[in-house]
Amino acid sequence: MTYQETLDYLFSALPMFHRVGPAAYKPSLDNTLALAAAVGHPEKGLRCLHIAGTNGKGSCSHMLASVLQEAGYKTGLYTSPHLKDFRERMRVNGTMIPEEWLAQYVSDHRKVFDEIKPSFFEMSTVMAFSWFRHMRTDIAVIETGLGGRLDSTNIITPLLSVITNIGMDHMHLLGHTLAAIAEEKAGIIKPGVPAVIGEVLPETRGVFLRKSKETDSPLYFAAERFSAGVIRHELLEESMRLNILKDGETVFGDLTCDLTGQYQLKNILTVCQALEVLKAALNITESHIRRGLSSVKKNTGLQGRWQILSRKPLVICDTGHNEDGLREVMAMLDRLHFGRLHFVLGVVEDKDLENTLQLLPEKARYYFCRADIPRGLDAGLLQEKAARAGLEGVAFQGVRQALEAAKAEAGEEDLVFVGGSTFTVAEVV
Repeated sequence: MTYQETLDYLFSALPMFHRVGPAAYKPSLDNTLALAAAVGHPEKGLRCLHIAGTNGKGSCSHMLASVLQEAGYKTGLYTSPHLKDFRERMRVNGTMIPEEWLAQYVSDHRKVFDEIKPSFFEMSTVMAFSWFRHMRTDIAVIETGLGGRLDSTNIITPLLSVITNIGMDHMHLLGHTLAAIAEEKAGIIKPGVPAVIGEVLPETRGVFLRKSKETDSPLYFAAERFSAGVIRHELLEESMRLNILKDGETVFGDLTCDLTGQYQLKNILTVCQALEVLKAALNITESHIRRGLSSVKKNTGLQGRWQILSRKPLVICDTGHNEDGLREVMAMLDRLHFGRLHFVLGVVEDKDLENTLQLLPEKARYYFCRADIPRGLDAGLLQEKAARAGLEGVAFQGVRQALEAAKAEAGEEDLVFVGGSTFTVAEVV
């Protein structure tokens, strides 16, 4: 098959969560284990880190990969979903998996796929492990797709497990309380493998302590040991500068990071705790950490996190899409000075909108749109739901049309923001 034929097969034949939603979610590791066995168990012997969490797991994964690259390790990075190109999900030292290798892999194993009938994510996970083994990576950073305990990535035994935070998202699949969701995320903690928890809440702390005791895994709460002293944090600049403290003492003075969203401060602390733990197994120096955090976007290709698309008018996009993520975005918008806010908003249909719409500012002008995926919520229906929450605007057929209309109406001192869904952002970066 050609590369395009391969993509057509994968997108049409395999259930894909980001296109069809919960129908593609399989609450079992059976398919993944069967597929891994059929292709020679590529996950075995794979040196890796495992990252889960409601928000921040993508940013933390990219930061860790960037530092490991700067430390001289051939580093694999598996993340999801992709924004523009399926191959974004699988990178080695920032370079995407080649089209030719991907097409050949699918062609060689198509009979196995047809027999096992994996989901798109089950297939891509095992493919990533196969690619990393083929490339003989020194280490791979593996981000979960959804949850943890039953996520397809959870057939690995990592050097370290990281759980960034717990929030209310995918409740219909993971549970309707923070403790229940934490139980699912804590499923990535393996016997004897150290685990880092980024943010901890009273409702989730006991879950992690219990899991740590059950698995005899050393447990580290990053937010209780690390903190940040901000030197310069301007949301419209290309980088921020901060001091990192551990137990009240400065460990990294005047550290630069090229990810400027305010929420990245929490992710940086999680990464610092993870790197401290990893120093027992890997050669990571302060210089590696400094260079890695200052070059995340260049080293890994990360996009869509508080990304400035243009100025005059200022256009910013961010992939924050659940209640906690949007709350962080709103806090950042509150810190900016601009004329009027023009909000390009598109969401997926299986999200609980009642609470998230309440977070959005009533004074903004809204441009409702539908991302070009089957799960995208109809723009007219979104407009109706938003109106009931006091948000007024106009519906458009697509994301690009909505953005162009917003830019046409915005003055030079206005702000155009694009968000609500990863897939909305994917169409503008």
